[in-house]
Amino acid sequence: MELHRERGRQVLPAVCVLAGTVLLATGGGLLRTATALGGVALGGVGLATGLRPFRFVIDADGLTVRRRGLRRRLPWAELALVVLDRRAPGTGGVRLLGVPVEGVGLPPDARVDGRPATELLDLGQVRENPDEIAAALARYAGDRFRDDRGAVVRSATDFTVGLRGYSSDVVDTLVGHARAALDSDDPARRRAARDELAAARAQGLPVALRGYDVRQVDAALDDLHAALAEGGDA
Repeated sequence: MELHRERGRQVLPAVCVLAGTVLLATGGGLLRTATALGGVALGGVGLATGLRPFRFVIDADGLTVRRRGLRRRLPWAELALVVLDRRAPGTGGVRLLGVPVEGVGLPPDARVDGRPATELLDLGQVRENPDEIAAALARYAGDRFRDDRGAVVRSATDFTVGLRGYSSDVVDTLVGHARAALDSDDPARRRAARDELAAARAQGLPVALRGYDVRQVDAALDDLHAALAEGGDA
C-alpha cells in the first residue's frame, strides 16, 4: 500500500502568497508592505514544505519511509513495534510511531511504553484514512502492530463538569491511556502509563473555565495509579 500526500494543505500557503503578491503590486504604506512580505514568506515556506520529497509504502517486507529527516527502508525485522497513536490534546491528530529493535539506529523523538520511538508518519499529511492504514499495518506487520487510537476514551460519564475544573481533554487522555494499559498484559505498558500519571500529577493538571471536578479526578487518578502499580513491575 503506497500512501499519497494530502494536497489540500497547499491551498492556504498558496492563498498567502497570492494575497501578499497582490498587496505588493497595489502598493501602500510601510505596514501594508510588511504584511504583504510576511504573507509571501509564510506561504512560500508552506509551499516549499509541501514540495519536499515524500514516499511511504507499507508492504509484506516492511516500510519505505521518505520524509524530512528520515529516508530509509525498514524491514519488519528491524521494528519491535509499530503503533498508531493519538497525540496529546491540542498538538495534532494521529501519528505512526516505530520502536526499533536493539541495535537499529532511528532518530528518537517519542516514547512508547517507556522505550525510544520514532515518528514515522503524520496521518494528517496523507489522503488515505487511518482505518485503511491500520488495516494494511495489521495485515503486513502482524503482532508488531498495535492500534492505540482507541486508548483516548471519553470519561465524561465518570466526572461532574463544573466551573474551574481540570481540562477534560487532558483527563480523558490520561484516563484512556491508563485504562488501556490495565486491559493489557504488558508490564512495560503499565509502568509507562503509571509514570505518565505520576508526571502529570507532579506537573499539575491544567484547569479550564469548565472542566471535570477536581476532587473526583484526583481520587480516580490515585486509584488508577495504585491499580497500575499492582503487577506493573512484574
